[in-house]
Amino acid sequence: MPSTDLPYAAEAESSLGYDELEVLRNQYYKEIESGHVTTQSKFNYGWGLVKSGSSELQTEGVKLLQEIYSASPSHRRECTYYIAVGYYKLSNYTYAKKFNDLLLAVEPENMQAQSLRQLIDKAVTRDGYIGMGIIAGAAAVTGVLIAGLVKRSRK
Repeated sequence: MPSTDLPYAAEAESSLGYDELEVLRNQYYKEIESGHVTTQSKFNYGWGLVKSGSSELQTEGVKLLQEIYSASPSHRRECTYYIAVGYYKLSNYTYAKKFNDLLLAVEPENMQAQSLRQLIDKAVTRDGYIGMGIIAGAAAVTGVLIAGLVKRSRK
């Protein structure tokens, strides 16, 4: 069983630096200009975007990885995990779980996917508690407002 600090899914909680991403971006766009983008360059750039700190770039990275996933069955394994990481970083836990479960169905002993599953489950639980707190707070405010209106109407 993975340790509690989840070393295998560390990239799900870390970001790629600007300079590192710039190298991948330059290679990708250089290939676009030449008229032939290799799957590897597209994957590397998508991976880098997913690992960025920006949700806009992460969304773009997931899109690139999904294009590869759809067009190249031989690259699905690599794409599946990083698509799941991308959705996790975007807080879209439903899709993160869906893609991670696809990988676990084929590779149940995959430590990266197992630890990512734990991160997703913790995030869903945390967000559930936050949602319940918001609902409870809204109900309390509504109750106070109604009590105030009832009290005011009795005068």
